[in-house]
Amino acid sequence: MRQDADFFALTEPDLIYVARRLREAQALEEVLTQAGLDYLVEPDLYRGGFIFQSQRIGAFFYVHPDLSAQARELLLRNGYKPYVGTGP
Repeated sequence: MRQDADFFALTEPDLIYVARRLREAQALEEVLTQAGLDYLVEPDLYRGGFIFQSQRIGAFFYVHPDLSAQARELLLRNGYKPYVGTGP
């Protein structure tokens, strides 16, 4: 279920995915909700483009660190490539 930032106040949530399009974000929300996973989604900036790079706004999906492996596996099963890195 989609949660607000207060839900994750006692932990540092784990970034699992950055959706670059609204339709993609909505579809991923449906996948996570159907699976019963608590998640946080927030807009944030990312760099996009190859030749002409620019800052763009995306939907950043986070889960509790204890659910990170389960969420990443769920993403893979549904055709999403989980975020791998140290931050946005």
